[in-house]
Amino acid sequence: MEFISVFDVFKIGVGPSSSHTLGPWRAASRFMKKTETATLEDGDRIKVHLYGSLSLTGKGHATDLAVMMGLDGHDPETIRTDKIPEYVSNIRQSKILIHDSHKMAFDPESDIIFEQEYLDYHANGMVFKIVRGDNTIFEQTYFSVGGGFIIREGESLERYENAPVHPFPVLNGRELLNHCSKSGLSISEVVMKNELMDRSEADITSGLMRIWSVMLDSMYTGCHTHGCLPGPLKVKRRAPEISQRLLPEGTTYHDATTWMEAIRSSQPGFQDVLKWVSAFALAVNEVNASFGRVVTAPTNGSAGVIPSVLMYYLCFVNREGGQDEIIRYLYTSGEIGSIFKKGSTISAAMGGCQAEIGVSSAMAAAGLTELMGGSADQCSIAAEVAMEHHLGMTCDPIGGLVQVPCIERNSMGAVKAINAAIMSLDRNPEDVKVPLDNVIATMWETAQDMNRKYKETSEGGLATAVNVIDC
Repeated sequence: MEFISVFDVFKIGVGPSSSHTLGPWRAASRFMKKTETATLEDGDRIKVHLYGSLSLTGKGHATDLAVMMGLDGHDPETIRTDKIPEYVSNIRQSKILIHDSHKMAFDPESDIIFEQEYLDYHANGMVFKIVRGDNTIFEQTYFSVGGGFIIREGESLERYENAPVHPFPVLNGRELLNHCSKSGLSISEVVMKNELMDRSEADITSGLMRIWSVMLDSMYTGCHTHGCLPGPLKVKRRAPEISQRLLPEGTTYHDATTWMEAIRSSQPGFQDVLKWVSAFALAVNEVNASFGRVVTAPTNGSAGVIPSVLMYYLCFVNREGGQDEIIRYLYTSGEIGSIFKKGSTISAAMGGCQAEIGVSSAMAAAGLTELMGGSADQCSIAAEVAMEHHLGMTCDPIGGLVQVPCIERNSMGAVKAINAAIMSLDRNPEDVKVPLDNVIATMWETAQDMNRKYKETSEGGLATAVNVIDC
Protein backbone atom coordinates (compact mmCIF):
# COMPACT_ATOMS: atom_id res chain seq x y z
CA MET A 1 0.00 0.00 0.00
CA GLU A 2 1.25 3.47 -0.85
CA PHE A 3 2.06 5.47 2.26
CA ILE A 4 1.17 9.14 1.92
CA SER A 5 2.93 11.24 4.52
CA VAL A 6 1.56 14.43 5.99
CA PHE A 7 4.52 16.06 4.24
CA ASP A 8 3.19 14.76 0.92
CA VAL A 9 -0.20 16.31 1.55
CA PHE A 10 1.20 19.63 2.75
CA LYS A 11 3.88 20.91 0.37
CA ILE A 12 5.47 24.34 0.38
CA GLY A 13 5.43 25.83 -3.10
CA VAL A 14 4.49 28.69 -5.38
CA GLY A 15 1.02 29.55 -6.68
CA PRO A 16 -1.31 29.69 -8.40
CA SER A 17 -2.00 25.94 -8.87
CA SER A 18 -0.65 22.70 -7.44
CA SER A 19 -1.73 20.67 -10.48
CA HIS A 20 -0.85 23.27 -13.11
CA THR A 21 2.09 25.07 -11.49
CA LEU A 22 3.74 23.00 -8.77
CA GLY A 23 3.24 19.65 -10.52
CA PRO A 24 4.71 20.74 -13.90
CA TRP A 25 7.52 22.55 -12.05
CA ARG A 26 8.47 19.36 -10.22
CA ALA A 27 8.06 17.26 -13.36
CA ALA A 28 10.39 19.58 -15.30
CA SER A 29 12.96 19.41 -12.49
CA ARG A 30 12.73 15.64 -12.36
CA PHE A 31 13.05 15.35 -16.14
CA MET A 32 16.26 17.38 -16.13
CA LYS A 33 17.71 15.08 -13.47
CA LYS A 34 16.72 12.04 -15.53
CA THR A 35 18.66 13.34 -18.54
CA GLU A 36 21.80 12.03 -16.84
CA THR A 37 21.02 8.77 -18.62
CA ALA A 38 21.27 10.52 -22.00
CA THR A 39 24.40 11.74 -23.79
CA LEU A 40 23.83 15.47 -24.22
CA GLU A 41 25.54 17.87 -26.59
CA ASP A 42 25.61 21.65 -26.86
CA GLY A 43 22.76 22.76 -29.08
CA ASP A 44 20.36 19.97 -28.14
CA ARG A 45 16.86 21.43 -27.90
CA ILE A 46 14.32 20.98 -25.10
CA LYS A 47 10.66 20.70 -26.09
CA VAL A 48 7.65 20.44 -23.79
CA HIS A 49 4.18 19.33 -24.91
CA LEU A 50 1.24 20.13 -22.59
CA TYR A 51 -2.02 18.19 -22.90
CA GLY A 52 -5.61 18.34 -21.68
CA SER A 53 -6.36 20.67 -18.82
CA LEU A 54 -2.70 21.73 -18.63
CA SER A 55 -3.06 23.07 -22.16
CA LEU A 56 -6.56 24.54 -21.85
CA THR A 57 -5.87 26.60 -18.71
CA GLY A 58 -2.09 26.51 -18.74
CA LYS A 59 -1.57 30.18 -19.49
CA GLY A 60 -3.90 31.32 -16.71
CA HIS A 61 -2.33 28.87 -14.27
CA ALA A 62 1.25 29.87 -15.23
CA THR A 63 2.10 26.35 -16.35
CA ASP A 64 4.55 27.69 -18.91
CA LEU A 65 6.36 29.75 -16.27
CA ALA A 66 6.48 26.76 -13.91
CA VAL A 67 8.00 24.58 -16.63
CA MET A 68 10.67 27.23 -17.27
CA MET A 69 11.56 27.42 -13.58
CA GLY A 70 11.78 23.66 -13.26
CA LEU A 71 13.94 23.25 -16.34
CA ASP A 72 16.19 26.05 -15.08
CA GLY A 73 16.82 24.23 -11.79
CA HIS A 74 14.89 26.39 -9.32
CA ASP A 75 13.25 24.92 -6.21
CA PRO A 76 9.62 26.01 -5.61
CA GLU A 77 10.11 25.76 -1.85
CA THR A 78 13.07 28.13 -1.66
CA ILE A 79 12.99 30.31 -4.77
CA ARG A 80 12.63 34.04 -4.16
CA THR A 81 9.20 34.59 -5.64
CA ASP A 82 9.95 38.23 -6.41
CA LYS A 83 12.78 37.07 -8.71
CA ILE A 84 10.61 34.81 -10.88
CA PRO A 85 9.84 37.54 -13.50
CA GLU A 86 13.56 38.21 -13.84
CA TYR A 87 14.39 34.53 -14.31
CA VAL A 88 11.62 34.14 -16.88
CA SER A 89 12.80 37.22 -18.76
CA ASN A 90 16.37 35.88 -18.89
CA ILE A 91 15.22 32.59 -20.39
CA ARG A 92 13.01 34.33 -22.97
CA GLN A 93 15.86 36.60 -24.04
CA SER A 94 18.73 34.10 -24.08
CA LYS A 95 16.70 31.14 -25.40
CA ILE A 96 19.28 28.95 -23.66
CA LEU A 97 19.28 26.72 -20.58
CA ILE A 98 22.55 25.59 -19.00
CA HIS A 99 22.41 21.99 -17.84
CA ASP A 100 25.44 19.93 -16.76
CA SER A 101 27.65 22.49 -18.50
CA HIS A 102 25.76 21.99 -21.77
CA LYS A 103 24.01 24.88 -23.52
CA MET A 104 20.53 23.59 -24.31
CA ALA A 105 18.43 25.47 -26.86
CA PHE A 106 15.04 26.43 -25.48
CA ASP A 107 12.67 29.11 -26.78
CA PRO A 108 9.52 29.12 -24.59
CA GLU A 109 7.46 30.69 -27.36
CA SER A 110 7.97 27.77 -29.73
CA ASP A 111 9.26 24.97 -27.52
CA ILE A 112 6.34 24.88 -25.06
CA ILE A 113 3.53 23.47 -27.17
CA PHE A 114 -0.08 23.63 -25.98
CA GLU A 115 -1.67 20.55 -27.55
CA GLN A 116 -5.42 20.19 -28.08
CA GLU A 117 -5.87 16.53 -27.17
CA TYR A 118 -5.80 14.62 -23.89
CA LEU A 119 -3.46 11.79 -22.95
CA ASP A 120 -5.14 8.60 -21.76
CA TYR A 121 -4.01 8.24 -18.15
CA HIS A 122 -4.89 11.66 -16.70
CA ALA A 123 -6.22 15.04 -17.78
CA ASN A 124 -2.95 16.75 -16.81
CA GLY A 125 -0.37 15.23 -19.12
CA MET A 126 3.00 16.55 -20.33
CA VAL A 127 5.78 15.18 -22.52
CA PHE A 128 9.38 16.40 -22.20
CA LYS A 129 11.84 15.82 -25.03
CA ILE A 130 15.48 16.37 -25.88
CA VAL A 131 15.72 16.87 -29.64
CA ARG A 132 18.88 16.77 -31.74
CA GLY A 133 18.27 17.91 -35.28
CA ASP A 134 15.15 16.06 -36.43
CA ASN A 135 15.48 13.26 -33.90
CA THR A 136 14.19 12.88 -30.35
CA ILE A 137 17.05 11.38 -28.32
CA PHE A 138 15.38 11.36 -24.88
CA GLU A 139 11.70 11.56 -23.92
CA GLN A 140 9.58 11.16 -20.78
CA THR A 141 5.88 11.57 -20.05
CA TYR A 142 4.58 12.86 -16.73
CA PHE A 143 1.15 13.41 -15.23
CA SER A 144 0.28 16.01 -12.60
CA VAL A 145 -2.34 14.16 -10.58
CA GLY A 146 -3.34 16.81 -8.04
CA GLY A 147 -1.85 18.47 -5.00
CA GLY A 148 1.59 18.74 -6.59
CA PHE A 149 1.88 14.96 -6.91
CA ILE A 150 3.44 13.77 -10.17
CA ILE A 151 3.68 10.34 -11.76
CA ARG A 152 5.98 9.36 -14.59
CA GLU A 153 4.41 7.16 -17.24
CA GLY A 154 5.14 3.52 -16.47
CA GLU A 155 5.68 4.06 -12.75
CA SER A 156 3.97 1.68 -10.39
CA LEU A 157 3.72 1.13 -6.67
CA GLU A 158 6.79 -1.08 -6.96
CA ARG A 159 8.77 1.99 -5.92
CA TYR A 160 7.27 1.51 -2.44
CA GLU A 161 8.53 -2.07 -2.04
CA ASN A 162 11.57 -0.99 -0.01
CA ALA A 163 9.62 1.50 2.10
CA PRO A 164 9.45 0.84 5.86
CA VAL A 165 6.47 -1.07 7.21
CA HIS A 166 4.21 1.35 9.01
CA PRO A 167 2.43 0.16 12.16
CA PHE A 168 -0.97 1.48 11.06
CA PRO A 169 -1.41 1.10 7.27
CA VAL A 170 -4.48 3.04 6.14
CA LEU A 171 -6.31 2.70 2.85
CA ASN A 172 -9.70 4.10 3.83
CA GLY A 173 -11.69 5.65 6.63
CA ARG A 174 -12.87 2.31 8.01
CA GLU A 175 -9.31 1.07 8.49
CA LEU A 176 -8.32 4.32 10.20
CA LEU A 177 -11.20 4.07 12.67
CA ASN A 178 -10.41 0.40 13.33
CA HIS A 179 -6.83 1.32 14.21
CA CYS A 180 -8.04 4.04 16.57
CA SER A 181 -10.60 1.73 18.19
CA LYS A 182 -8.19 -1.17 18.76
CA SER A 183 -5.25 0.95 19.90
CA GLY A 184 -7.14 3.56 21.89
CA LEU A 185 -5.20 6.24 20.01
CA SER A 186 -6.58 9.39 18.43
CA ILE A 187 -6.23 9.96 14.68
CA SER A 188 -3.30 12.32 15.22
CA GLU A 189 -1.55 9.75 17.43
CA VAL A 190 -1.98 7.02 14.81
CA VAL A 191 -0.53 9.32 12.16
CA MET A 192 2.40 10.23 14.41
CA LYS A 193 3.28 6.54 14.91
CA ASN A 194 3.40 6.09 11.13
CA GLU A 195 5.42 9.24 10.52
CA LEU A 196 8.02 8.16 13.10
CA MET A 197 8.98 5.27 10.82
CA ASP A 198 10.45 7.76 8.33
CA ARG A 199 11.58 10.74 10.42
CA SER A 200 12.66 11.58 13.94
CA GLU A 201 10.20 13.35 16.21
CA ALA A 202 12.40 16.46 16.12
CA ASP A 203 12.41 16.49 12.31
CA ILE A 204 8.66 16.01 12.19
CA THR A 205 8.05 18.82 14.65
CA SER A 206 10.35 21.26 12.87
CA GLY A 207 8.91 20.32 9.49
CA LEU A 208 5.29 20.77 10.53
CA MET A 209 6.03 24.03 12.32
CA ARG A 210 7.73 25.29 9.15
CA ILE A 211 4.57 24.41 7.23
CA TRP A 212 2.51 26.35 9.76
CA SER A 213 4.95 29.26 9.53
CA VAL A 214 4.42 29.49 5.77
CA MET A 215 0.65 29.25 6.25
CA LEU A 216 0.70 32.04 8.83
CA ASP A 217 2.96 34.17 6.67
CA SER A 218 0.66 33.78 3.67
CA MET A 219 -2.29 34.95 5.77
CA TYR A 220 -0.29 37.89 7.08
CA THR A 221 1.05 38.84 3.65
CA GLY A 222 -2.38 38.56 2.05
CA CYS A 223 -3.96 40.71 4.75
CA HIS A 224 -1.39 43.46 4.19
CA THR A 225 -1.03 43.59 0.40
CA HIS A 226 -3.32 46.00 -1.44
CA GLY A 227 -4.02 46.39 -5.12
CA CYS A 228 -5.22 44.06 -7.87
CA LEU A 229 -4.23 40.53 -8.70
CA PRO A 230 -2.23 39.90 -11.89
CA GLY A 231 -4.09 39.06 -15.08
CA PRO A 232 -6.85 40.49 -17.26
CA LEU A 233 -9.62 40.23 -14.65
CA LYS A 234 -8.06 42.95 -12.45
CA VAL A 235 -9.55 41.36 -9.33
CA LYS A 236 -9.21 43.66 -6.35
CA ARG A 237 -7.58 42.18 -3.25
CA ARG A 238 -10.16 42.10 -0.47
CA ALA A 239 -8.38 40.59 2.54
CA PRO A 240 -6.50 43.79 3.56
CA GLU A 241 -9.59 45.98 3.84
CA ILE A 242 -11.58 43.32 5.71
CA SER A 243 -8.86 42.56 8.23
CA GLN A 244 -7.89 46.17 8.86
CA ARG A 245 -11.50 47.12 9.64
CA LEU A 246 -11.70 44.33 12.20
CA LEU A 247 -8.76 45.34 14.39
CA PRO A 248 -9.42 48.07 16.98
CA GLU A 249 -8.04 51.47 16.04
CA GLY A 250 -4.52 51.99 17.32
CA THR A 251 -3.60 48.27 17.33
CA THR A 252 0.13 47.85 16.75
CA TYR A 253 2.17 44.86 15.59
CA HIS A 254 5.27 44.35 13.46
CA ASP A 255 5.16 40.82 12.04
CA ALA A 256 2.91 37.78 11.57
CA THR A 257 3.36 36.56 15.15
CA THR A 258 2.50 39.86 16.84
CA TRP A 259 -0.37 40.33 14.37
CA MET A 260 -1.79 37.00 15.46
CA GLU A 261 -1.42 38.01 19.12
CA ALA A 262 -3.27 41.25 18.39
CA ILE A 263 -6.16 39.28 16.88
CA ARG A 264 -6.18 36.91 19.85
CA SER A 265 -6.46 39.78 22.29
CA SER A 266 -9.42 41.34 20.45
CA GLN A 267 -12.98 40.46 21.40
CA PRO A 268 -14.93 40.05 18.14
CA GLY A 269 -18.58 39.15 18.00
CA PHE A 270 -20.01 36.28 15.97
CA GLN A 271 -20.21 38.19 12.68
CA ASP A 272 -16.71 39.56 13.05
CA VAL A 273 -15.35 36.08 13.71
CA LEU A 274 -16.88 34.98 10.40
CA LYS A 275 -15.31 38.00 8.72
CA TRP A 276 -11.93 37.07 10.16
CA VAL A 277 -12.24 33.50 8.87
CA SER A 278 -13.10 34.87 5.45
CA ALA A 279 -10.19 37.30 5.55
CA PHE A 280 -7.74 34.54 6.48
CA ALA A 281 -8.93 32.31 3.64
CA LEU A 282 -9.10 35.11 1.05
CA ALA A 283 -5.64 36.31 2.05
CA VAL A 284 -3.96 32.96 1.37
CA ASN A 285 -5.53 32.57 -2.02
CA GLU A 286 -4.84 36.14 -3.03
CA VAL A 287 -1.18 35.39 -2.30
CA ASN A 288 -1.53 32.15 -4.25
CA ALA A 289 -3.10 33.91 -7.24
CA SER A 290 -0.20 36.36 -7.38
CA PHE A 291 2.55 33.70 -7.62
CA GLY A 292 3.31 33.89 -3.91
CA ARG A 293 4.44 31.12 -1.56
CA VAL A 294 1.71 29.01 0.02
CA VAL A 295 1.22 25.46 1.29
CA THR A 296 -0.75 23.00 -0.83
CA ALA A 297 -3.55 21.89 1.45
CA PRO A 298 -4.17 19.60 -0.34
CA THR A 299 -3.95 21.83 -3.43
CA ASN A 300 -3.01 25.43 -4.15
CA GLY A 301 -6.50 26.35 -5.29
CA SER A 302 -7.80 25.27 -1.87
CA ALA A 303 -4.78 26.43 0.14
CA GLY A 304 -6.76 28.88 2.27
CA VAL A 305 -9.16 26.50 4.02
CA ILE A 306 -6.77 24.56 6.29
CA PRO A 307 -4.84 27.60 7.64
CA SER A 308 -7.94 29.75 8.12
CA VAL A 309 -9.72 27.09 10.19
CA LEU A 310 -6.62 26.51 12.32
CA MET A 311 -6.27 30.27 12.77
CA TYR A 312 -9.93 30.37 13.83
CA TYR A 313 -9.20 27.81 16.54
CA LEU A 314 -6.03 29.48 17.78
CA CYS A 315 -7.50 33.00 17.83
CA PHE A 316 -11.10 32.47 18.93
CA VAL A 317 -11.53 28.99 20.44
CA ASN A 318 -8.31 28.28 22.37
CA ARG A 319 -6.18 31.40 22.65
CA GLU A 320 -3.61 29.43 24.63
CA GLY A 321 -3.17 26.86 21.88
CA GLY A 322 0.26 26.42 20.35
CA GLN A 323 2.65 23.87 18.88
CA ASP A 324 0.90 20.75 20.17
CA GLU A 325 -2.47 21.80 18.76
CA ILE A 326 -0.97 22.86 15.43
CA ILE A 327 0.76 19.50 14.97
CA ARG A 328 -2.31 17.46 15.96
CA TYR A 329 -4.45 19.46 13.54
CA LEU A 330 -2.03 18.94 10.65
CA TYR A 331 -1.71 15.23 11.42
CA THR A 332 -5.46 14.66 11.46
CA SER A 333 -6.36 16.85 8.50
CA GLY A 334 -3.44 15.45 6.49
CA GLU A 335 -4.57 11.86 7.04
CA ILE A 336 -8.07 12.67 5.83
CA GLY A 337 -6.56 14.26 2.71
CA SER A 338 -4.51 11.13 2.01
CA ILE A 339 -7.61 8.93 2.30
CA PHE A 340 -9.43 11.09 -0.25
CA LYS A 341 -6.46 10.84 -2.60
CA LYS A 342 -6.38 7.05 -2.29
CA GLY A 343 -10.13 6.60 -2.66
CA SER A 344 -11.01 9.35 -5.11
CA THR A 345 -8.97 12.33 -6.36
CA ILE A 346 -7.62 15.69 -5.28
CA SER A 347 -7.30 16.89 -8.88
CA ALA A 348 -9.85 19.40 -10.17
CA ALA A 349 -8.98 18.32 -13.70
CA MET A 350 -10.32 14.88 -12.79
CA GLY A 351 -13.05 15.70 -10.29
CA GLY A 352 -14.01 19.36 -10.41
CA CYS A 353 -13.75 21.68 -7.43
CA GLN A 354 -15.23 19.07 -5.08
CA ALA A 355 -11.77 17.52 -5.31
CA GLU A 356 -10.14 20.72 -4.06
CA ILE A 357 -12.38 22.83 -1.83
CA GLY A 358 -14.50 19.83 -0.87
CA VAL A 359 -11.51 17.78 0.23
CA SER A 360 -9.84 20.69 2.03
CA SER A 361 -13.08 21.44 3.88
CA ALA A 362 -13.35 17.80 4.96
CA MET A 363 -9.72 17.82 6.10
CA ALA A 364 -10.15 21.01 8.12
CA ALA A 365 -13.40 19.79 9.67
CA ALA A 366 -11.73 16.62 10.94
CA GLY A 367 -8.70 18.47 12.27
CA LEU A 368 -10.82 21.04 14.09
CA THR A 369 -13.03 18.32 15.56
CA GLU A 370 -10.04 16.60 17.16
CA LEU A 371 -8.81 19.87 18.63
CA MET A 372 -12.26 20.53 20.08
CA GLY A 373 -12.27 17.20 21.90
CA GLY A 374 -14.00 15.03 19.34
CA SER A 375 -13.39 11.30 19.03
CA ALA A 376 -11.95 9.63 15.95
CA ASP A 377 -15.50 8.69 14.92
CA GLN A 378 -16.63 12.30 15.28
CA CYS A 379 -13.66 13.49 13.21
CA SER A 380 -14.76 11.09 10.49
CA ILE A 381 -18.31 12.38 10.75
CA ALA A 382 -17.12 15.97 10.37
CA ALA A 383 -15.12 15.11 7.26
CA GLU A 384 -18.11 13.32 5.74
CA VAL A 385 -20.50 16.19 6.46
CA ALA A 386 -18.15 18.75 4.94
CA MET A 387 -17.66 16.74 1.75
CA GLU A 388 -21.31 15.75 1.46
CA HIS A 389 -22.19 19.40 0.98
CA HIS A 390 -19.54 19.97 -1.69
CA LEU A 391 -20.48 17.02 -3.88
CA GLY A 392 -20.77 17.96 -7.53
CA MET A 393 -18.96 21.30 -7.27
CA THR A 394 -17.52 22.16 -10.66
CA CYS A 395 -14.21 23.81 -11.52
CA ASP A 396 -14.89 26.64 -13.97
CA PRO A 397 -12.27 29.38 -13.50
CA ILE A 398 -12.94 32.53 -15.50
CA GLY A 399 -10.12 33.16 -17.94
CA GLY A 400 -8.33 30.06 -16.68
CA LEU A 401 -7.16 32.07 -13.65
CA VAL A 402 -7.27 30.75 -10.09
CA GLN A 403 -9.20 33.84 -8.99
CA VAL A 404 -12.94 33.79 -9.74
CA PRO A 405 -14.70 31.86 -8.26
CA CYS A 406 -11.73 30.05 -6.67
CA ILE A 407 -10.67 32.56 -4.02
CA GLU A 408 -14.13 33.05 -2.48
CA ARG A 409 -14.69 29.30 -2.42
CA ASN A 410 -11.92 29.00 0.17
CA SER A 411 -13.87 31.23 2.51
CA MET A 412 -17.03 29.20 1.99
CA GLY A 413 -15.14 25.92 2.47
CA ALA A 414 -13.63 27.16 5.72
CA VAL A 415 -16.99 28.20 7.17
CA LYS A 416 -18.53 24.86 6.15
CA ALA A 417 -15.65 23.04 7.86
CA ILE A 418 -16.24 24.90 11.13
CA ASN A 419 -19.96 24.18 10.95
CA ALA A 420 -19.34 20.50 10.16
CA ALA A 421 -17.01 20.20 13.16
CA ILE A 422 -19.51 21.82 15.51
CA MET A 423 -22.31 19.56 14.23
CA SER A 424 -20.18 16.41 14.54
CA LEU A 425 -19.42 17.04 18.21
CA ASP A 426 -23.13 16.61 18.98
CA ARG A 427 -23.48 13.41 16.93
CA ASN A 428 -23.64 9.86 18.19
CA PRO A 429 -21.66 7.75 15.70
CA GLU A 430 -24.32 5.03 15.97
CA ASP A 431 -26.84 7.41 14.42
CA VAL A 432 -24.76 8.20 11.33
CA LYS A 433 -26.29 7.12 8.03
CA VAL A 434 -23.44 8.01 5.63
CA PRO A 435 -19.93 6.74 6.50
CA LEU A 436 -16.93 8.70 5.25
CA ASP A 437 -15.91 5.97 2.78
CA ASN A 438 -19.33 6.11 1.15
CA VAL A 439 -19.11 9.82 0.49
CA ILE A 440 -15.58 9.36 -0.89
CA ALA A 441 -16.88 6.68 -3.27
CA THR A 442 -19.77 8.94 -4.23
CA MET A 443 -17.38 11.80 -4.91
CA TRP A 444 -15.37 9.63 -7.29
CA GLU A 445 -18.52 8.41 -9.05
CA THR A 446 -19.66 12.02 -9.39
CA ALA A 447 -16.24 12.97 -10.76
CA GLN A 448 -16.45 10.30 -13.43
CA ASP A 449 -19.96 11.37 -14.44
CA MET A 450 -19.13 15.10 -14.52
CA ASN A 451 -18.88 16.62 -17.98
CA ARG A 452 -15.26 17.31 -18.92
CA LYS A 453 -15.94 20.99 -19.55
CA TYR A 454 -16.51 21.47 -15.81
CA LYS A 455 -13.11 20.02 -14.88
CA GLU A 456 -10.68 22.94 -14.97
CA THR A 457 -10.93 23.60 -18.69
CA SER A 458 -12.62 27.05 -18.69
CA GLU A 459 -14.97 25.62 -21.33
CA GLY A 460 -18.13 25.68 -19.20
CA GLY A 461 -19.92 27.24 -16.25
CA LEU A 462 -18.89 30.68 -15.09
CA ALA A 463 -15.90 30.57 -17.44
CA THR A 464 -18.22 30.83 -20.44
CA ALA A 465 -21.13 32.64 -18.77
CA VAL A 466 -18.92 35.60 -17.88
CA ASN A 467 -16.92 37.41 -20.54
CA VAL A 468 -13.38 38.25 -19.48
CA ILE A 469 -13.53 41.35 -21.62
CA ASP A 470 -16.58 42.57 -19.68
CA CYS A 471 -14.76 42.22 -16.36
